[in-house]
Amino acid sequence: QVQLQESGGGSVQSGGSLKLSCAASGDTRCMAWFRQTPGKEREGITAINTGIGSTWYPASVKGRFTISQDKAKNTLYLQMNSLKPEDTAMYYCAAASDYGLELGGCEYNDWGQGTQVTVSS
Repeated sequence: QVQLQESGGGSVQSGGSLKLSCAASGDTRCMAWFRQTPGKEREGITAINTGIGSTWYPASVKGRFTISQDKAKNTLYLQMNSLKPEDTAMYYCAAASDYGLELGGCEYNDWGQGTQVTVSS
C-alpha cells in the first residue's frame, strides 16, 4: 500500500500561485492530482508516469498547472499559477500501481487526505 501526504494548500487571491507537495511511500507506476468541491464530481487535473516522466493535462488547467516529481525523494509536486476562483477545491494526491482507464492511462488505488486550496476573487 502506498501512503500519501499532501501539503502546501492555502488561501490566495485570484491570479496568485501555490505549490502543492505529495510525499509518497511505496512503489508507483503513475501519480496524479485530483480535486473535488462539495456537491461536484471528482476531477482529474494532471498525471505523470513516474518511470518515463510523461505527463497529461486537461484543457481546464493546461498552461497554468505543472506536475513534476523528485524521484530521489519520492515526492510529487503541483505548481499552480494564474489561479482562479473556480480552482477552489480540495486537492488530492493519488498513486497507481498499474495502467488502467483512469486519468493518464492509470488506475489509482491509493489516495492522500487532501489539502484545501481557496482562491478569492
